[in-house]
Amino acid sequence: MIGKKYDELDVRIYGSPREMGQAAALDIAEAVREVLGRKEECCMIFAAAPSQNEMLEALQKDASVEWGRIRAFHMDEYCGLVPDAPQTFGNFLEKALFAKVPLKAVHYLRDAGTSPEEICGNYAELLERYPADIVCLGIGENGHIAFNDPPVADFGDPKLVKLVELDPLCRRQQVNDGCFCSLEEVPAYAVTLTVPALCRAEKMFCVVPGARKAAAVRDTCKGEVGEKCPATALRLHGAAVLYLDGDSAAGL
Repeated sequence: MIGKKYDELDVRIYGSPREMGQAAALDIAEAVREVLGRKEECCMIFAAAPSQNEMLEALQKDASVEWGRIRAFHMDEYCGLVPDAPQTFGNFLEKALFAKVPLKAVHYLRDAGTSPEEICGNYAELLERYPADIVCLGIGENGHIAFNDPPVADFGDPKLVKLVELDPLCRRQQVNDGCFCSLEEVPAYAVTLTVPALCRAEKMFCVVPGARKAAAVRDTCKGEVGEKCPATALRLHGAAVLYLDGDSAAGL
């Protein structure tokens, strides 16, 4: 492992995506144990993306994690897809993690209301009631975190959850990831937790493998802090760790 530091952000570079995911899972499990040592439950927010697969696989195999004391949230969701569409982030996380471990509770964005406005309001109330202890996230090819693309990201956003129009580069990434066959299939709108909603968590664990993320990782670590690269917010957090493989770290 190679360690670097950019402002307040710890960066750790590993030899492969699997090694990276396993290391992140170990650190996340340790953070969960620390939270549960002083609180009755741990509230966690999860990203839904192929970049998280190795970490999620390793985390669910860790016997030290007391899943029955974990309350789970996810950070964004498309608007307009049918409920059983495999591309919905709720369904992705259910298949990858939520259905495999005995969580205390799972709060899906899809269950928070019937309109985007109702979903945003109800989910924000849940986040106020159950403040996040840990966020497990990635970085998009355009530098987004959750669906806070550069045109809509706001480091001072007064909202915790909001409706956004997706940036074309963000929609193209969903095709590149194999989630959709064409750009036309990718929804144009989504609901997302805002940058402040994510950064309110005590700890943030960001897992970013792959060569297609190298430019975004470079901008995150070396670029100007601000909404042009929303992931630069990680450099201000104080308890965030960025996990990379050799390909994603190529620009560093």
